[in-house]
Amino acid sequence: MRTYHPTSEPLPRLVAFPHAGGSASFWLPLSVALRDQAEVLCVQYPGRQDRRAEAPVEDIGRLADIVAGILGGVIAGDPRHRPLVLFGHSMGAVVAFEVARRLTAADPATAPAALVLSGRRAPDRSRAERVHTYDDAALVAEIRALRGTDAGILDDDEVLRMVLPAIRADYRAVETYRFSPGPPLGCPLTALVGDHDPKVGIHEAAAWREHTTGPFDLHTFPGGHFYLTDHQQAVADHLAAVLHQARRN
Repeated sequence: MRTYHPTSEPLPRLVAFPHAGGSASFWLPLSVALRDQAEVLCVQYPGRQDRRAEAPVEDIGRLADIVAGILGGVIAGDPRHRPLVLFGHSMGAVVAFEVARRLTAADPATAPAALVLSGRRAPDRSRAERVHTYDDAALVAEIRALRGTDAGILDDDEVLRMVLPAIRADYRAVETYRFSPGPPLGCPLTALVGDHDPKVGIHEAAAWREHTTGPFDLHTFPGGHFYLTDHQQAVADHLAAVLHQARRN
């Protein structure tokens, strides 16, 4: 977990999970925007930035086990019992969902207060995707088309050689993920999606409603898979509303 704006105030915690190939720093602007509404904990997956020397995790279930274990310790060590909200984009949405399932199964008291999932279809809606099997050139072309990675990184051969293993591992993890049926969550769930996202249709995002018995909301934004980089304030406002409701509950 990377906390860019720690606070001693009893604010809710928002745990932000990045996309495939993403890192904790992707959420720095969000942490800035929400610093008065929450303490934002940004997940840093192995194999990138300051964890570059570690082997990436190529299995969503294993990654969720690790994060759930860490968050369980954080929750247990917090005498103020602050609400916990999970937010993930793309691959991060799948990881956040699986972490929520694990926390809920371990102890209802550690269940998240809300779940916000962005740029990802419901877990039981599958597509045949094999990007992780592409050669390097095709993999880079795929990443470039989604417009979620700084072009300077993709144009720098030395940097690209350092980041490609983690990107490929993330794609392998999310593309080989298979949903295991189980009890639905009970917390409010919000799905966010771009109206021209090639990776998820609006009907696929709407199917998240089947995975909670709590309230469900669907919000669409103009744009593609990384709509949220063009609508940072609007996304932050949605999250602020969710956090406010979590505090009231």
